[in-house]
Amino acid sequence: MTQEEYFNRQIQLWGEETQMSLTNKKIAIIGSGGLGCTLAMALGTSGIGEIHMVDFDTVSGHNIHRQIAFTLEDEGKNKAQVVTSLLEKKNPFLKTEAFDMRFEAFKEMEHHYDLILDATDNLPVRAEIDMYAKKTGTPWIYASVEGYNGQVCFFDKATFQVFNISDHRPGGITAPIVMHIGSLQANLALRYLAGLPVMKDMLYYLYFDGNGELVTQKFGMPKESCES
Repeated sequence: MTQEEYFNRQIQLWGEETQMSLTNKKIAIIGSGGLGCTLAMALGTSGIGEIHMVDFDTVSGHNIHRQIAFTLEDEGKNKAQVVTSLLEKKNPFLKTEAFDMRFEAFKEMEHHYDLILDATDNLPVRAEIDMYAKKTGTPWIYASVEGYNGQVCFFDKATFQVFNISDHRPGGITAPIVMHIGSLQANLALRYLAGLPVMKDMLYYLYFDGNGELVTQKFGMPKESCES
């Protein structure tokens, strides 16, 4: 199979030149749980040249219903390694690497990326990602889910410090909202990497109201302060 055959529908959308430009892109997905699995499935077969998955955690039984890269046979295995193995089976043109470690250790390796994708589940690590991204001049896309709600933001010049950086852990989560938010995050990533317009520093907040209507709100994020 050739790349032209594999990526045929995307080539029909934006042409071979744009499609081939993706082969030079390198991204990191921090976290290989619900959002990370969705991102990996969406972006791992899009034509991006290299994807690094970062996660120290192992697959548990309660993960599988919403973390779409895993099966019951994967219980006890490192999440990042399972995801990268699956991606290599799905896309012969993709280079992947799994990092079985926390982000604190990963950032010390000083890799360089075109884009970083947050697929973690806690605010302190996201604050670390933001500081690392600002230090290295790398854009990153934040996402979170809880219950029937989710939010996504492409961080470029905005500050993440507007969030209350507490060790809040999400409660119950429905499987579809994880895939919905992960898909939005993946679409922003792919548009950016393909050179298409993307709204940056805008927080998208999606939720179902009491009548079951999907509501999307948008909030402009404050920029970094120049004060020391």
